[in-house]
Amino acid sequence: MKICKKLNNIKKTDYGYIVELDKAYMKICFLTGSIVRVKVSFDDIKEADKPEGSYVLQMTGWEDRLDFLFKDRKHVTPLKAVLEEKENEICLKTDSLCLLLEKDPLSIKLVDKDGDIIYEGVKGSPFIKDANNRVTGYTRMNEDDCFYGFGEKTGPINKNKDFIRERATDCWSYDPEKCDTMYKHIPFYLRLDRDTKKAAGFFYNNFHESVFNMGKEKSNYWPRYTYFQADGGDLDLFIFTGPSIKNVLDDYTSLTGRPALLPKRALGYQGSSMYYSELEKDSDKALIEFVETVRRKGFPIDGFHLSSGYTSYDNKRCVFTWNKERFPDPRGYFAKMNELGAQNVPNVKPGILLMHPKFDEFKKEGVFVRDSENENEPAVGSWWGGPGAFWDYTSPKGRELWKKYLTETVIDIGTNSIWDDNCEYDSLLDHDSKCDYDGEGGRIGEFKPVMCTIMSKLACEAVKEHDESKRPYVVCRSGSSGIQKYAQNWVGDNCTSWRTIKHNIPTLLGVGMSGQPNTGCDIGGFAGPAPEEELFVRWVQHGIFQPRFSIHSASSDNTVTEPWMYSRQTDRIRNAMLLRYRMLPHFYSLEYEAHVTGAPIMRPLVYEFQNDENVYEENFEFMLGRDLLVANVLEKGQIVKDVYLPEGSKWYDLENNFKCYEGGQVISIPVNINSIPRFLREGAIWPTALNQPMNAEKDPVTDLSLTFVPYTDGKEHVSEYVYYDDDGCSNDFEDGVYRKTTITMSGSGVIDISFKGEGTYKDTVETVVATVVYKEKAPLWISFEDKKLTHILDREKFEVSDNCWYYSETLRAAIIKFRNPKHDATLKVSFEEFDLIGM
Repeated sequence: MKICKKLNNIKKTDYGYIVELDKAYMKICFLTGSIVRVKVSFDDIKEADKPEGSYVLQMTGWEDRLDFLFKDRKHVTPLKAVLEEKENEICLKTDSLCLLLEKDPLSIKLVDKDGDIIYEGVKGSPFIKDANNRVTGYTRMNEDDCFYGFGEKTGPINKNKDFIRERATDCWSYDPEKCDTMYKHIPFYLRLDRDTKKAAGFFYNNFHESVFNMGKEKSNYWPRYTYFQADGGDLDLFIFTGPSIKNVLDDYTSLTGRPALLPKRALGYQGSSMYYSELEKDSDKALIEFVETVRRKGFPIDGFHLSSGYTSYDNKRCVFTWNKERFPDPRGYFAKMNELGAQNVPNVKPGILLMHPKFDEFKKEGVFVRDSENENEPAVGSWWGGPGAFWDYTSPKGRELWKKYLTETVIDIGTNSIWDDNCEYDSLLDHDSKCDYDGEGGRIGEFKPVMCTIMSKLACEAVKEHDESKRPYVVCRSGSSGIQKYAQNWVGDNCTSWRTIKHNIPTLLGVGMSGQPNTGCDIGGFAGPAPEEELFVRWVQHGIFQPRFSIHSASSDNTVTEPWMYSRQTDRIRNAMLLRYRMLPHFYSLEYEAHVTGAPIMRPLVYEFQNDENVYEENFEFMLGRDLLVANVLEKGQIVKDVYLPEGSKWYDLENNFKCYEGGQVISIPVNINSIPRFLREGAIWPTALNQPMNAEKDPVTDLSLTFVPYTDGKEHVSEYVYYDDDGCSNDFEDGVYRKTTITMSGSGVIDISFKGEGTYKDTVETVVATVVYKEKAPLWISFEDKKLTHILDREKFEVSDNCWYYSETLRAAIIKFRNPKHDATLKVSFEEFDLIGM
């Protein structure tokens, strides 16, 4: 065992410092003013200058031999830290940080300019490598610290006192509250200090199987600690100094990749069921009929996730083949689905059965992960239908041929959407199986979770190489850190139960707090029997707020979960889905925000209310963006719903005429089967569509509703919302063909609302209806572009007039209608005092 106990020497390098310890060496790099890298390697120090090779990092301050794979990888010049050395202490200082190294016994501590501790190793033994080659990093903690993230995990959102394993597994019908592990492997978390209210982030750039012990273990010989332990590799820790959760996720996604700006269709309803592609024949006709039925019954739709039954060969799933009994004319079928506005998202898998008709061809090309004892043979593990080999995406030849076959058999048939599935490499038990690692050679134990991330990258590239104008839509069940750059995720093969609808929420929130905003769960449950009537209604009412919205099933009772499966509930299901589509302006604007900053779309309350300790362990309420709080009904037969409203804001009930509540309290509201409880916070700006889109990609927003909730405390406040739009399907946005409208609300007596546009995309909005909630009184006057608007007292007359306003006594809100001028403009709403006697 190697236990690092002493610091022997330190020397400056181009990127930072190399510290020689008694049992290892440590690289220290202040990558930016808020990202610090501490990499501990137990290799010989002669290896310190060896070029690195990362498939995950999208920002570096050093040479990386895989730069050629990432044309958009950002290279920065690390900050120069000033070294101050004393007899037993070294201090590395920047303008805002100080890294303190004690020589003997070894200790390491990072503090901010206030002297608050961001990171501290356990003194005398912060870094260890044991006889089994496992590496462990010990970190001090406070007893009641909050820990969030860790990728995709069940259970409460705060992982204090949890033991968590990072290993991607195929966990069909998992327990939604207690299962560990799941499909993702993301060794990243946030720590929130209850005393300082400051957050910091920690990413271990190591994809061996690993564990996090977040204070579940205790020893009287040491202060309270957490640890990260991996089965190999280095302790390569990136520290994000915060102090806000928003800062941390911004930095983490700048390092590992900004989330993809998905096409609009990715936010629409994705039909899916294993049933259709498993029919004995004519699956194509059944699927076309399904979409036509969706349209006929008045439901919106944007895509269909095509399960792997289309690849059935000798009753086995063989990727890159087509079952011509089920799909006699794939090209014609894809064309018809595209015409109906429901592009297919075909399922592809990285495992190749030994009986696959092209297995020998693939083997000859050398595309497989290789056996640990005989590199001329592929490594073999269990697969769907028998033994199989697994594609090696770290091989240049493997990447080239994967894109070739993917293009020929799927993309060129007529789709820009790919579903990467079953890509955990779970059954490949020999972790010493050999990978190419772009010529350097490596073990599958180092790269299992990274394989599916590269697989998703290749899908994006294949779509663009086939047609550079098309924006790819990739959805992937698995993922490592960085998956957010390429794909939308979902939380796998969940089971049908009331427990699942409830406990999938903290799992989704945890994924969002791990840098992946584009995620969802199968609505109605994938495994198990059909959802009962009430459960299905509640699941759809909840699911419409998830970034990925797909009703998907492989029911055990021979049923198919479809929107109209319960005739008594069809109207409710339809109404919820139509509401989802009216919220698309908000969703797509949040999609853009996520793409730029890494912000979650579906946010835990702690993300927005970091100073309110009452939300630190809130698992089931969430924010959709900054301003909209969602408190879904998640219990069977519920007639009263308790909702906590965070302190520091007033809250307005969207289901009850904007009834106002003070924050910092739990309220009880009556609910029924139609209830979808939602609240807007004070200062909110919230866009929705007034016209009813039925297809996210093809139906533009022509009539826009904007809801404003001004502050009423008489103080000066400023709220801002970026309303984003583009064509939703091409890559033209990369060249400035978008419309980004910054909406700003300020003022007290007179509310100033400004609209400032940017970009060359043609604005589709023709009419705007603004609702300004103001409970105290009606406006004195309203102007748009410095022209007074007509005040109309008759609601019927208002509805057929333009450039006018009406005050709703029911809502206690001013409703303002004006034509979109298609240029920068200002709306002013006066709530000034009015002297009726002295007029």
